[in-house]
Amino acid sequence: MADVNHVILIGRLTRDAELKYTSGGMAVCKFAIAVNKRRKQGDQWVDEVNFFDIVLWGRSGESLNQYLVKGKQIAVEGELRQDRWEQDGQNRSKIEIMANNVQLLGGGQGGGGSPSSYGQEQSSGGYQSRSQGAPSGGYQRRQETPARDPGEQDYSAPPDYPDDIPF
Repeated sequence: MADVNHVILIGRLTRDAELKYTSGGMAVCKFAIAVNKRRKQGDQWVDEVNFFDIVLWGRSGESLNQYLVKGKQIAVEGELRQDRWEQDGQNRSKIEIMANNVQLLGGGQGGGGSPSSYGQEQSSGGYQSRSQGAPSGGYQRRQETPARDPGEQDYSAPPDYPDDIPF
């Protein structure tokens, strides 16, 4: 039987996403999510929080970066990667999730909306970006977004877009 390394998480962003570029020009979007769990301990319910670091590569990271703001709820599908190094004679390690697919869910506190999905599909030439739908609901672009390239697509809804879609 083959080994499996696959995770699916739903949580809220703990900070705004950070977009950087490698020396080769590849985009790297890094962010973290908190996943809450309630469990009963004796007679009381206890909240338990787990934090996960996420890495999203390529055009998907560039496209989603502006919507990944603190407090927004997202779903992440990907695989675990462990980095190991030595620091001051001590062996250290860190586990990150390499995202293959990120879905924008309900928005921030009090925000709602339909899910949108961005991800990467692996092909013989590497990863290709794919997007399914534009972000909607509680997802708004950050105010401090840099100027866009002329060829970049604008995912905001037109001003005359109907809010009451019958389906």
